Amino acid sequence: MQAMNETFDTVFAPSSAVGGAVVVIRVSGRDARAVADAVLNVRLKTPNLLRHAKIVKNGETVDDCMAVLFCAPKSYTGEDMLELHCHGGFETVRAVLETLSEAGAVPAQAGEFTKRAFLNGKLDLSQAEAVMDVINAQSENSRKAALEQLGGSVSRRIASAQNLLLDVRAAIEAAIDYPDEAEIDETVYDGIETARKALCTLIEEGRRGRVLRDGLKVAILGRPNVGKSSLLNALLGEDRAIVTANAGTTRDVLDERAVLGGVPVRLIDTAGLRDASDEAERIGVERAKNAMDAADVLLIVLDGSVPETEKERTLLSDTADRKRIVVANKRDLGTVVDADLCVSCRTGEGIDALKARIAACAELSNRSTASITNERHIRALELALDALDHARMQDEPDCIATDVQEALHQLGTITGTDVDAEVVERIFAHFCVGK
Repeated sequence: MQAMNETFDTVFAPSSAVGGAVVVIRVSGRDARAVADAVLNVRLKTPNLLRHAKIVKNGETVDDCMAVLFCAPKSYTGEDMLELHCHGGFETVRAVLETLSEAGAVPAQAGEFTKRAFLNGKLDLSQAEAVMDVINAQSENSRKAALEQLGGSVSRRIASAQNLLLDVRAAIEAAIDYPDEAEIDETVYDGIETARKALCTLIEEGRRGRVLRDGLKVAILGRPNVGKSSLLNALLGEDRAIVTANAGTTRDVLDERAVLGGVPVRLIDTAGLRDASDEAERIGVERAKNAMDAADVLLIVLDGSVPETEKERTLLSDTADRKRIVVANKRDLGTVVDADLCVSCRTGEGIDALKARIAACAELSNRSTASITNERHIRALELALDALDHARMQDEPDCIATDVQEALHQLGTITGTDVDAEVVERIFAHFCVGK
């Protein structure tokens, strides 16, 4: 990407939570040094050196702070950048921000600092997206994966596939430009096949790695009063769902997050599957079916103390080809049904084993933390693979070249070397202000 136009504003925003002991305020842009000179009682002559200073306005001290100046291009954004480490009280931060505004800087938009880092070539687009993944990491594994991506792991793997396809494209272009001297031979198709395999590996890893970013979706299903809500509470370790002896207490979908065995999990408690007696219950049952369709794993709960009903046998038959765990609850009352695990929500027996079983469904134990985890990246890889699949079926050099170029375009949307401005704006709109 090209560096930013110098007419862009100099912007400011807090980059840490306001209200604590200390808050970091960033100022970035071509006038950052001038802003520093205008608001500080000292000159920051040496870059990268944290100095004690006072923020002043009209000769009065606004705050006592630490300040550091980073000079372009050796800063996070690639521009001149000032950081102020101020006291974090709301009124103090308000006064400092007002002082910066009066010095000529303007408030930053959501994600603007990281967006400028991308536009100035400090990060590619996949690394920029990883910034928010680090911030939003839900588990140790997801944090590690995001840090690997921030370090360029995705970029390197995409670049490897791009280099394969660039060699293929060069061979095709030679055949087009010099038909008497070059032709489409097996090396071209071999190159396409090698690139295909690389993309297939990335997509397969990405589908597993998506769990680290979004969480493993686990739908808890079963007839009323088998203990679904009790099981949700037991897995969470707290009372989140209302539990009573009356059947049909849960009428809506409850979506709760937890970390089980290092894996972020979305536990979705659903209404009991039965013939609805009123409109509210009908809607609840319908939402339960939708949750079942969207889930990665089904947790089918049976009352282990009584024989299966006809509806339960139907549910087990209908979900036989899905990834699922059949759980017999109420083990303390005895077990008369076949199940993958027997638990008691009353005594806690079997709950730890169930947590481990759910985590194992993520299939993450042998994966590298460098895998693709972003849904946008996975979709781009799938489109690139579609283009190469089409290229394999072509004979004409022009047609093959078109498909290979489409695959290269899709890979470029991941790193940002070939991406629409609208996509970039949409990505950074999801960032926090100050990031």
